[in-house]
Amino acid sequence: MIRFRFVDDAQKNHSVKRLCEVLKLNRSSYYKWKSTCSARSKRLMSDAILGARVKTVFTAEHGCYGAKRITAELKDQADQAPVNHKRVARVMRELKLFGYTKKRKVTTTVSDQKKPVFPDLVGRKFTAEKPNQLYVGDITYLPIADGSNMYLATVIDCYSRRLIGFSIADHMRTSLVQDALKMAKGQRGSLTGAIFHSDHGSVYTSRAFQNTCKELGIRQSMRSIGTSADNALAESFNAAMKREVLQDSKTFMNQLICRRDVFRWCTRYNTVRRHSWCKYLAPAVFEERGSVILKSAS
Repeated sequence: MIRFRFVDDAQKNHSVKRLCEVLKLNRSSYYKWKSTCSARSKRLMSDAILGARVKTVFTAEHGCYGAKRITAELKDQADQAPVNHKRVARVMRELKLFGYTKKRKVTTTVSDQKKPVFPDLVGRKFTAEKPNQLYVGDITYLPIADGSNMYLATVIDCYSRRLIGFSIADHMRTSLVQDALKMAKGQRGSLTGAIFHSDHGSVYTSRAFQNTCKELGIRQSMRSIGTSADNALAESFNAAMKREVLQDSKTFMNQLICRRDVFRWCTRYNTVRRHSWCKYLAPAVFEERGSVILKSAS
C-alpha cells in the first residue's frame, strides 16, 4: 500500500509504467488500488464512527460485553444503521477491546452422605416452556480482602435465566438458601409444583431446607456428586458474576462493598445485562415479551 501511495504521488513527474517497473509492482494492482481509494476511505471513516460507538458501550458496561452483546446494544439504538457482530468483533480487535475472561475458582460444596439424596429430575436439560417451572440454585463464596468470605445463594429460573431469588451473608448456614428461596416465592407469588435443582451441599440436604421446600410446594432435584456439569447453569451464573464484578481485583475491599456491588450486579443482571440465551435481551425483558406471546397464542 505504501508503494502504491508512492506511485500515486510521483506519477506527475514519472510515468506509472516506469514507476511500477522500478518498484516491481503490477500496474493492474496499482490501478485497482487507486479505483478503490474512495471506498476504502469511506470504510475507514465508517469504522472510526462505529469504533466510537463500540467504545462507548464497552466503557459503559465496564468492559464486560463482548462483540455479540455490544451488537445487540447498538441495534437497539435509534436512527442507526444495522451492524453485523463480525464487523463489531473486527473493530474491537483493532481497538484492542477485550472482555474479561478470567477463570473462576472452585466453589466449596460440603456434602453430607448421611442425608437423603434426591433424584436428578433435570438431566442437564436446563430449559423450561414457561417461567416458574424449573429453578437451579447454588452457593458461591465472595472473597474479602481481610481473608474472610461472604456467600451468595441463588435461585435462577431456567426459562429466562432470571435471578428470582438470592441471599448474601457471611455464613453458609441453611438460612442462607432458605432466604433465597423465600425471596423467589415473594417474586413469583407461588412456587407450587416447581422443581428446584441443586448440588448435594449439606444446606440443601438439611431437614430445615427440605421442610421449606415442602411448605412452598417445591420438588427437590439434585445433580450427581462431584459433577459440576449437572448444575452448569448455576455454575455459569457464579462465574459471570465474579468475572464482571471483581474484574482485575482478587477480593472485595470489605463486606459492605461486597454486598453493595453484588446486589447492584444482580439487579442489573435481571433488568439490563443482555443474555445470549435470551436472544441478547435482559432476562426480565425476555420474560415480559414471552408472556405477551403466550397470551396472544392463547
